[in-house]
Parts: sequence; C-alpha cells; structure tokens
Amino acid sequence: MTFSVVFERVEDSAFPAGYYYAHVPSLGLTTHGLGVEGARKAAADLVQLWLAERRANGEEVQPI
Repeated sequence: MTFSVVFERVEDSAFPAGYYYAHVPSLGLTTHGLGVEGARKAAADLVQLWLAERRANGEEVQPI
C-alpha cells in the first residue's frame, strides 16, 4: 500500500526549532519528527503500527 504524506513545519513555540508534522490524510493520522526526514520516518512507523493493530483486531484495512 502507498499513502501520501503532507509535511508541515511546526510553528508551535513548545517544539524545538526544526520539527515538522507529517499528516497521512487518507488514514487520518498525524505525527511529527525532527526535520522532514525525521517526520517521514515517524509517519512510516506510525502507518505500520496502525496497519498491524487493525489487522490484529481482524479489521479491514481501507483508507478513509
């Protein structure tokens, strides 16, 4: 499966500089990481965990 990821610089002063959000719109997921590469890795990890949980619960895996 392939999912699009939208990156957005975090402008929240509670985060250190250089953090980005990674949104996976088709699954309704959002995470963050240091730099675009960190956010990309966090998104890939989150999608894998999300898919594994859905499958473990016998749920269908269908993007929204």
